[in-house]
Amino acid sequence: MTTTTPATTTRAVVEELLLRIGRGDPERIAELYAEPADWRLDWPEDEHGRGATPWIRHRSTRADAAAHYRELAAHHVPGEAATEIERILVDGADAVVLGEIRQTAASTGRAYRARFALHLTVEDGLVVRHHVYEDSLAVARAFAP
Repeated sequence: MTTTTPATTTRAVVEELLLRIGRGDPERIAELYAEPADWRLDWPEDEHGRGATPWIRHRSTRADAAAHYRELAAHHVPGEAATEIERILVDGADAVVLGEIRQTAASTGRAYRARFALHLTVEDGLVVRHHVYEDSLAVARAFAP
């Protein structure tokens, strides 16, 4: 007999989300987000040159989530990306994913690495919070003219 707890549900949703992100289908990824969802990115609000990184902004809808992954793909070189997940920590409805992304900026051809922490909250099988803390300086430098 298996018992489903909030932590096991949270872990299952987070693992499915990461799997879908890895497959790169924005519409399928967006299905896992609540409507609305609290989506925040740790990025300086007044950062100059933000036009080069349009996917980095706050969002709140499933359509926003799908747009994020489409914009992210459009601004990076296909086939030159990798994500290493180091840990998934779960506490009830909350999960923190720790890892590193490796990408290449399409506009400059510069490769970068950025460590990240992703704080997710899952309610009723959907992501209601998506807060990203990443090395924004590494990303900004890769896209700087």
